[in-house]
Amino acid sequence: MPTKRDFLSVTDITPDETWSLIQRARNSKSNAKSSGASETAKPLAGKSVALLFDKPSLRTRVSFQVGIQELGGYSVFLGQQEVGLGGREPVSDVAKVLSGYVDCIVARISNHDLLVGLAKYASIPVVNALSDLEHPCQVMADLLTIYEHKDTLAGLSFAYVGDGNNVARSLCLALPAVGMNFTSASPQGYNLDEASVQQAQSRANGASVRVRSLADPKEAVAGADVVYTDVWASMGQESESGVRRNAFDGYTVDAALMQRANADALFMHDMPAHYGEEVPPGMLEHPQSVAFSQAHNRLHAQKTILEFLLSGN
Repeated sequence: MPTKRDFLSVTDITPDETWSLIQRARNSKSNAKSSGASETAKPLAGKSVALLFDKPSLRTRVSFQVGIQELGGYSVFLGQQEVGLGGREPVSDVAKVLSGYVDCIVARISNHDLLVGLAKYASIPVVNALSDLEHPCQVMADLLTIYEHKDTLAGLSFAYVGDGNNVARSLCLALPAVGMNFTSASPQGYNLDEASVQQAQSRANGASVRVRSLADPKEAVAGADVVYTDVWASMGQESESGVRRNAFDGYTVDAALMQRANADALFMHDMPAHYGEEVPPGMLEHPQSVAFSQAHNRLHAQKTILEFLLSGN
């Protein structure tokens, strides 16, 4: 039996695999539009997937459940009350039990260490649908969106403005590996950790690819092909909201900041948005915004990831 593969981090797949999956996602999306989802191949026929979530979700839950069904599979949703991962039952027991019921576990779990434990004890693939460390499925959808609008990835300059959180980390680790320059701008104390920055630079595809961590958002977006932001206080950080609002004063991505980027730059946000903080009201409808396309592409990117993990190609 072949060794199972997990997708806990964007680094769990090679740069070549990343690029291949993005191309496949674009092609499968195009084919689905032309032929209808009901007529596409069903690579998950006869397979079941457990959705193990300890956080509320809109895009992640719906895109996975719909995607699994479109691929011919069946999903079982398990919330915090049903499982109580690491509390009501040890991670090892949950992993071993689910391995006997389903073919894959998609987990949206606050604590990345619990996710690692699931993957360690499960004999089936485990997919990170969001943890406090990374959000790899989101970033695969982001790359698909950029590729659709720019028709390339290599050589593009990407600017992230905001908190050095899980999304920023996955972006930093993934983008240089496909030849994109990555720059982040965060206030002191909220920037990406140096280990992630160094790892991203080591994965860079091309000697000219740059990975930078700055403080000034205006400097970061200058000459950017893509400008991206995220909430200042993520789920679970609500008690820090006031402190973070003060720390991130001046880091709002608005129309004025977008004018410092290239004229045809894309604006991206993984949503949900906190209007009046990282973006002003209406920014997701800005002429350069692709935020809703980005959200919809979660479906297509994740379908490709599941097919890759469960079919072995």
